[in-house]
Amino acid sequence: MTDSIYIPAIAGDGSLYPIEKMQAHLDGQLHLAVSVFVFDGDLLLIQKRASTKYHCAGLWANTCCTHPHWNEAVEDCAERRLTEELGFTVPLIRHQTVEYAADVGEGLKEHERVTLFSAQVDRRALQVLPVAGEVEAVRWISPRDLMREVRERPQDFTPWFRIYLQRFPGLSFAEAA
Repeated sequence: MTDSIYIPAIAGDGSLYPIEKMQAHLDGQLHLAVSVFVFDGDLLLIQKRASTKYHCAGLWANTCCTHPHWNEAVEDCAERRLTEELGFTVPLIRHQTVEYAADVGEGLKEHERVTLFSAQVDRRALQVLPVAGEVEAVRWISPRDLMREVRERPQDFTPWFRIYLQRFPGLSFAEAA
């Protein structure tokens, strides 16, 4: 078993066990995940997922998200994924953990227990280097513009990002402890 394709699934008794990532999505099995939100003031860095991603390709999402590898701490995972997708690291603040389920198309389902992370940066001093095959584009957006775009074109945004925005109006979760 290789760590890169096995992620922590959550059994009915709360214990963790390794499951192959694609199998977790085919079965809709509850598993661990992380989502990162990088802000400059109230502007949020969002990414357009690469058109080659296995689900939600070409859709806009939060700064980055992924699954911890088996036996990887969520903090380490969040830092790793920022580098793998956007080519930078910044100090992250850990926030609450939320759970959601969503159909993400192609016969795949997300059922995730997600630990949220945020960072506050000066975008003028941050070099964002989107990694081909992971990220097609990035941009900074205000909460008002983001909510307007999601209202007008919800199909342009990932299901989980829409769920986060619905549960955390104004992106206020970034301030929660």
